[in-house]
Amino acid sequence: MAKPEAPARTVAPASPGPAGPSPTADRARYDRATAHLDAPVAIVDLAAFDANADDLVRRAAGKPVRVASKSVRCRALLERVLARDGFAGIMSFTLEESLWLARAGFEDILLAYPSADRAGYAELTADAALAGAVTVLVDDPAQLDLIDRSRGGTQEVRVCLELDTSLELLGGRIRVGARRSPLRTPDELGALAELVQRRPGFRVVGLMAYEGHIAGVGDSVAGRPLRSRMIRLMQAKARTELASRRAAVVRRLREVADLEFVNGGGTGSVESTVAERAVTEVAAGSGLYVPRLFDNYRAFHGRPAALFAQPVVRRPGLGVVTVLGGGYPASGPAGADRSPVPHLPAGLSYDPMEGAGEVQTPLLGAAADDLLIGDRVWFRHAKAGELCERFAELHLIEGDRVVRSVPTYRGEGKTFL
Repeated sequence: MAKPEAPARTVAPASPGPAGPSPTADRARYDRATAHLDAPVAIVDLAAFDANADDLVRRAAGKPVRVASKSVRCRALLERVLARDGFAGIMSFTLEESLWLARAGFEDILLAYPSADRAGYAELTADAALAGAVTVLVDDPAQLDLIDRSRGGTQEVRVCLELDTSLELLGGRIRVGARRSPLRTPDELGALAELVQRRPGFRVVGLMAYEGHIAGVGDSVAGRPLRSRMIRLMQAKARTELASRRAAVVRRLREVADLEFVNGGGTGSVESTVAERAVTEVAAGSGLYVPRLFDNYRAFHGRPAALFAQPVVRRPGLGVVTVLGGGYPASGPAGADRSPVPHLPAGLSYDPMEGAGEVQTPLLGAAADDLLIGDRVWFRHAKAGELCERFAELHLIEGDRVVRSVPTYRGEGKTFL
C-alpha cells in the first residue's frame, strides 16, 4: 500500500534566527582559542553550529531534515548533527562518497546526483549492506543500463527519481531554475517509475526535487531593492506552480511504487517546502555553517559558524595590510559574491584592482592600521562545504578554546570532486 500524504502545514513565520555574541567578542574568542595554531586556520564555532541546527529543525516544523553532505564535508560534524533530534539521513554528492560513508556506519544515504562510477556500482551491487544503505538517483533509462553493465553482484538497487523544479514562463521560452532532471510531468515520472519497477534488480523508493531558484537565491539582496522585489515575485509564482506539480507527480508515483520519502527544498526554502503535503522531508546543509551567500534571506538569519583566518604578513602603507592567501573562490557564476568576505575585524575590503589573491591578498580600510604583522583576519567563505577543500582540519571551538580538531574530507585524503 502507498503511504498516505502528510496533512497540510502552514508556512512557519520568518525568524531573526539564532542570536550570538557581538562580532568584537567573537573575534577576541577566536584569536584566543587559536593562539597556539599557525594561520591559515579554519574553525567551526560549535555554539553557532548547534544554534543553526536548532533553527533548521524549528523551520522544518516536524518534518525530518536530511543533511546535505557537500555543505559539510566533515564526518565528525555529520555525526554531530545527525545525533540531534530532527535530523535523519544524508544527501550525498558522489557514489564514491556514498559508499565511503556507508562503510563508516552512516545509514540512509541518498545520492542526489546521477553517477557514471562503474567501479562504485560494481561494489554497491555486490554488497547487501551497501545496497541497503545507499539510494541512487535516476532520471534517464540510460543510467539504468550503465548500472546493469557495471554490476558486480545481484543486489537490488534502491532508486530515487528526480523532478525538474524549474519555472517555465511564456510557453517555456523563459526558464528559471537549475538544469537538472529532464522529467517535469506526472506522466514522464510515472513512465520512468513503471520502467524501473518492471526491470529486475531495481526498485523505486523515493522522489527528490531541488528548487534551487527558491532555496539557493536570496530574496533580500543588500543595496538591490528592485532585484530583491523581482526575486520575491518570481519565487512566489515558482512556489505555487511547483507545489501543484509536485503533488500531482507524487500521486502518480504512489500508483506505481511505495515511496519511502519525498525529498525537497534546501536551506533557503525550508518553510515553503515543508508546507507542502506531498513532501515528507527537507534537505539542508548550508544553514549549518551559514556562508556569506546565505546572508540575503528574509526568512532566516543564521550565525556564521565556519570561518578561516589568514595572517597579516605585510603593511604596505596607511590603511592597507596584506594577508597570506585568501583567494578561495566558490563555484557558480563568476562574480564578486563568489569571493570570501573579510569578516573580522569589521571594516576591511578588497583592493578592487587585486581582489582575493592566489598567494597574498591586500585588504583596505581604517581597521588595517590596528593590525600588526602576525595578527589574523577572519574570513567567511561564499559557500559552505567548499571551504573544506582548502583545509585538512577544522578546529572546533567552544567559548574561547579549541575542544577538538577533526579532519575534513580532504584531510582524510578524499577528493570526491
